Amino acid sequence: MEQKFSNNSIDLQVLREFCEREGEAVSYRKGDQMEREGDPSRWLGFVTDGCFKYVTHGISDDREHITWFSFAGEFVGDYPHCLFGRPAQATLEAMMPSRVLRVTGEQMLQMFRQNMQTMELRSVIDEHLLSQTQARYVDLHCATAHERYELLLRRCPGIVHHLALQDLASFLCVTPNYLSTIRKDITFEAKK
Repeated sequence: MEQKFSNNSIDLQVLREFCEREGEAVSYRKGDQMEREGDPSRWLGFVTDGCFKYVTHGISDDREHITWFSFAGEFVGDYPHCLFGRPAQATLEAMMPSRVLRVTGEQMLQMFRQNMQTMELRSVIDEHLLSQTQARYVDLHCATAHERYELLLRRCPGIVHHLALQDLASFLCVTPNYLSTIRKDITFEAKK
């Protein structure tokens, strides 16, 4: 799958090479969990094939809420919780057969402590994740559902061919029926 969820503006080659050199190759079947919400988080990995969804559960309704995706060519993990074995904030679930080069959070901490360059990498990763989280937060508060869907399509062309309607709807914080209406509106607008 060539589509990326986000346009990564940072160079994570050092981290990818670390996962390739020190990590173990782990295959996941569709539905397998890399981490489970509430359990100690342990893993960070580079996705070589497939994709993962980040699932959290509602407080009062216990419904699944999709909060993020990681695709081939990206990293997957409950960072920074995995560095310290803190409870995972999401379940990381394979959406199709997937392969990950995974390392432990403990291995990551040891790598970060090696020298100033790797310590700076940790800082860059933290800043990048904060920036992504802030953009998502702003999108949820300032963009309509229709605008959020269009932003998602711009960020990840072709995502609709790989994900179930209910997963996309959950990520966009709309019902599947409303997402279908948005899709019809976009199709109708394109035909004008």
